[in-house]
Amino acid sequence: MLLAALPHVVQAQSREADQALEDLIPDAALDDPKAWANDTDAAKVPVPDPKMLLSPDAIAPLTGIPAITLAWPDATELPPITPLAPDADIGAAAEQAKAAGDALATDTDPGSGRGIGQIPDASLFPVSPQLTLAFPPEADILPEREAVTERFGMLAALRKFGNEEDNLAQLTRRARQDTDLLQQVLKVYGYYDAEVFQSTTGYTAPAEGSGPAPTIDLRKVGVRFDVRPGPRYTFSRISLGDIASARDAAVLTRAFALAPGDPVNSDRIVAERDHLITALGEGGHAFAQVGVPDLSIDHAQRTGELAVPVTSGGQYVIGQVRSSLPDYLSARHLSRLARFRPGDTFRKSRIDDLRQAILATGLVSSVTVTPREAAPAADQKPGVADIDVTLAKAPQRTIAGLIGYSSGEGVRVEASWENRNMFPPEGLVRFRGVVGTREQLAGATYRRNNFFGRDQVLTADLYAQTRRTNAYNARTLSFSTTFEKQTTLIFQKAWVWSTGIELLATSELPAAAGSARTTYFIGALPLRGAYDGSNDLLDPKRGARVSLRFSPEISVQNGTRSSYVRVQFDASAYQPVSRRVVLAERMRLGTIPGTSVSGIAPSRRLYAGGGASVRGFAYQAVGPRDALGNPSGGRSLSEFSLEARVKTGLMSGAVSVVPFVDAGTVGTTASPTINGLKIGMGLGVRYQTSFGPIRIDLGTPLNPAKGDSRIGVYVSLGQAF
Repeated sequence: MLLAALPHVVQAQSREADQALEDLIPDAALDDPKAWANDTDAAKVPVPDPKMLLSPDAIAPLTGIPAITLAWPDATELPPITPLAPDADIGAAAEQAKAAGDALATDTDPGSGRGIGQIPDASLFPVSPQLTLAFPPEADILPEREAVTERFGMLAALRKFGNEEDNLAQLTRRARQDTDLLQQVLKVYGYYDAEVFQSTTGYTAPAEGSGPAPTIDLRKVGVRFDVRPGPRYTFSRISLGDIASARDAAVLTRAFALAPGDPVNSDRIVAERDHLITALGEGGHAFAQVGVPDLSIDHAQRTGELAVPVTSGGQYVIGQVRSSLPDYLSARHLSRLARFRPGDTFRKSRIDDLRQAILATGLVSSVTVTPREAAPAADQKPGVADIDVTLAKAPQRTIAGLIGYSSGEGVRVEASWENRNMFPPEGLVRFRGVVGTREQLAGATYRRNNFFGRDQVLTADLYAQTRRTNAYNARTLSFSTTFEKQTTLIFQKAWVWSTGIELLATSELPAAAGSARTTYFIGALPLRGAYDGSNDLLDPKRGARVSLRFSPEISVQNGTRSSYVRVQFDASAYQPVSRRVVLAERMRLGTIPGTSVSGIAPSRRLYAGGGASVRGFAYQAVGPRDALGNPSGGRSLSEFSLEARVKTGLMSGAVSVVPFVDAGTVGTTASPTINGLKIGMGLGVRYQTSFGPIRIDLGTPLNPAKGDSRIGVYVSLGQAF
């Protein structure tokens, strides 16, 4: 391989190379490399026999190895060890730790044995197990000590320390921050010359030169701040802009309940400014402006001078309401929603209420309600402010679905389509259908919201339905119209009412053997009045509700005419037992005087049992039964329920468990009774959503009749009552 490579190397050699190279490779090698290689001495060296290389005689022992003469260590002088220079970062950290310990250490007064600055017989207010505030024992020196402790506790950096990741330097830094924070908190209440002294327990700084500091368990270190508040500053002067020139200056001045001589208090300044804004807005000052308060402190006099920039702008009455979309929601309709009339004194709360009411229609995605000067205010005459309403349309059409299940009624699926403003303003048209195990329905609804007044609703409903229950099989065609005053989530009313007309033609077959299908023509005038004293429309936690339904009816079947009255009384109450537990009770009493059971269509009789009645029993399973055990209904009803709604804290408090007990009975006479009372009990789960709780209940009957199921399952939206 060497020889094969040489021609490539030689070709690159110059014939005028230096002598050393010339001796190694003469010019003859350039002329005939092969001949030159064969003539070299290297080419004539004999090649040894491979067998000789393996002969033991060919391996000669090594001789002439020099002796090792290294002296033993005890006879050798080693050079002294030079210590390494300390690492700059480690040294700095050690200095910081020592400085932190010195800053945290508490100096002791030799005379009293207390830390320097500690207050004798101090009143102690713990912020956390390791953090305490100490105040003078006389409460009048700092009356706001509890408020100071609470505010400081919410902001203090030291309220959480002692973790494994903490160290002495961090603890010292937090103590220094909290010292400054506590002084700032005291200034909020007017103590601008307060002194704060920090002391610690569970830590003692090591003596000078005693070596490295021992390891400190910061969980055993306590920090105490002693507060000497000093004198409290007071207001020397308060300026409220041009309020003095307003017609209602006395009212506005009283609304800002601070006066010279009162203690300086930043919280009070903010609160009274809000009170002043409210008084201006409710007192007709439609265009008033209130600026940011400016507090100037005079440390020499220990006083504060407060200036609140106020421009009252005169008083106004309300003029006309103007709509930016008159063909969509007219000004006339918006005026019906308003809780004011032209000529009323301007009140900002009424303007805000109008905005909420417009949003509640579901027809707008955004709304702005702004006063606009129509006539200026004079010295003795109020101005006029029109109300401009700027609207942005929201989608008008909705497709919705609902699915439910109970062990007595099976599966029920409902779907609907609606246009909420097909006939402006707020003329809703809805088509709906129901497909279920025991019910099929097709219907159409026309609804006019805010009809001749706010929260007044006119409804016309037409539907065809087939319904099969354990008590009857009915095919019904119904038309009804209702005019009612409703309660809403925005404005939950104490009193509501409704009145209407109901016309039905229903062909019904009782479940009893041998019964014939009968057609009933029924006319009714349903009336309802209700009182709601609960605190929440969807999920009440306190208060009570009472309602009464009264419906005179005439029924004609097979040429026989019957007259009777359906009456139902409902009452419920809610009491918070603790922060997590609400106790809820319900009672329902019903009666149908005026005729016998046979004169009442099976679908109009009274029944009990099911998810909205006596849980644990099937739908309509409580009450009189025929010879085959099928429910036959009655003329009186008694129901009672008791449940505890217990928040679990699961899923951010959205999940609750609800143990319950229900009881009920149905009688064939018109007088409600408790004879034959059926009792069911069980456990429910509630999952709170933005549109109300989702309810799942499992109940079992305690005294079932023959054929009753041992378990009832109920799934629906909303609380049981």
